[in-house]
Amino acid sequence: MGIDGNDWWRGAVIYQIYPRSFMDSNGDGIGDLPGITARLDHVAGLGVDAIWVSPFFRSPMKDFGYDVADYRAVDPMFGTLADFDALLARAHTLGLKVIIDQVLSHTSDQHAWFLASRDSRENDQADWYVWADPKPDGTPPNNWLSVFGGSAWQWDSRRRQYYLHSFLAEQPDLNFHCQALQEALLDEVRFWCERGVDGFRFDACNHQFHDAQLRNNPPADGGTVSTVRADNPYAMQQHLHDKSQPENLVFLERLRQLLDRYGAVGLGEVGDENAPPVMARYTERGKRLHLAYSFSLLTSEHSAGHLCTQVQALDEALATTGGWACWAVSNHDVPRVASRWNAGGLADPRRDKMWLALLLSLRGSASIYQGEELGLPEAEVPFERLQDPYGLAFWPEFKGRDGARTPMPWLAEAGNGGFSTGMAEPWLPVSELHLPLAVDRQALDPLSMLNFSRALLQWRRRQPLLREGAMRFLEAPEPFLCLERRAGEAALQAIFNLSEGTAQLRLPQMLVPLSGSPFIGARFDGDLMLELPPYGVFMGAPVDAATA
Repeated sequence: MGIDGNDWWRGAVIYQIYPRSFMDSNGDGIGDLPGITARLDHVAGLGVDAIWVSPFFRSPMKDFGYDVADYRAVDPMFGTLADFDALLARAHTLGLKVIIDQVLSHTSDQHAWFLASRDSRENDQADWYVWADPKPDGTPPNNWLSVFGGSAWQWDSRRRQYYLHSFLAEQPDLNFHCQALQEALLDEVRFWCERGVDGFRFDACNHQFHDAQLRNNPPADGGTVSTVRADNPYAMQQHLHDKSQPENLVFLERLRQLLDRYGAVGLGEVGDENAPPVMARYTERGKRLHLAYSFSLLTSEHSAGHLCTQVQALDEALATTGGWACWAVSNHDVPRVASRWNAGGLADPRRDKMWLALLLSLRGSASIYQGEELGLPEAEVPFERLQDPYGLAFWPEFKGRDGARTPMPWLAEAGNGGFSTGMAEPWLPVSELHLPLAVDRQALDPLSMLNFSRALLQWRRRQPLLREGAMRFLEAPEPFLCLERRAGEAALQAIFNLSEGTAQLRLPQMLVPLSGSPFIGARFDGDLMLELPPYGVFMGAPVDAATA
């Protein structure tokens, strides 16, 4: 059973599915909705509470579904609306909530709205997108940059104006200053609410408004921009005027009112140089979104001190508004955590288990990306098989996002790892590194990452402190990270050895191991000296809390 009630999302674990790479049911080499439905038993068996399905809408696939051409239609490569309804019904039968991606900040340049908007400056949808005249010398109206590199402005010869695109040129930004556009977008969300979805993950939701005066962004002040690479010029600006505008708060309140009418949940993706205060405002209790998806743990830095700083900054900001975080250590846009936090070393399932345990110990909800339960490393995709436009633009210094998007390995000995039974070559190659980690093989190994993931997720369901308890970090030397979850007199302490060697930590008070804990290998050398094996984890209750 999952978390019950209207607040099921508080402390929930959400499993992200990237449809193209999850399961191919018709042999064309591309995953689809019936394929997801066929494998939902695996997801439910993990012990998660919900699935988040990345875009499956009609799209020319310039950014693989994040360029939506029709918000209400399933792209034929993924199936039909009837296939989605079947997926939704099966998920609900298994006790899983269903969250779908909604990309409201921009559309495809093939969307009917954009085709009408670019047709003339006078029609009803002329101002549904962000259009601007060139400077007198013909250059773009300001210095705003695209996340994918280069100017965020694209010239359109028909309107003889530039249009704004924060991402690809094929992804024009919508003009949220237009009330008619806002109404149209709320109608698109309402369509899926009425179809019965349980929530939405709103992509790039702080890009939904731009500065109406089109003021230039100032140079960067040395900080970092979310997960954007330092060699990307986008990181050379402070993005004060092209996103995270105050007008967005009013729209989010309208969106929340709509969601509340259907009992649906809003999860917002927020990427900003100073994300915590933005996320706190976006998730102010009862007013705007329910949760904010954090990028804080999706970078390469992962020392105990850095992790404490990042998590504490967001937790403290959210405490001021009653907001709620959703944490992740992997997704479809960044290298897989098994490789990203490996520092070039050998694969080690103990380390993968530790990172999952840490993720599930933080205050907030958690998102697990498909394959994370298997400890999949980043796949190597040769240039000639590369699909990602981001990688094609920055190769070879940056290989793009395809290494995290290769097909799921279901059957170690089957062709294409059991991802597809057809003759068509998968859209991305199945990694040879992934085949020994396939679901069927790990299911037979009691010490596998898969069976640990199942045990940990099921055990966590019985730990209310890990779902909603307050959190604070405890002082500890590297390589230890220590945190406490507390509610009233009840308390739980989680201790992580982030190193590849055995390490000892003197505790300020005795801890009693929690019953049924899936962690093994910790031992006490004397009453207060805790010894943890490489990448070891210990969770226990302080003696006073255990006896309270």
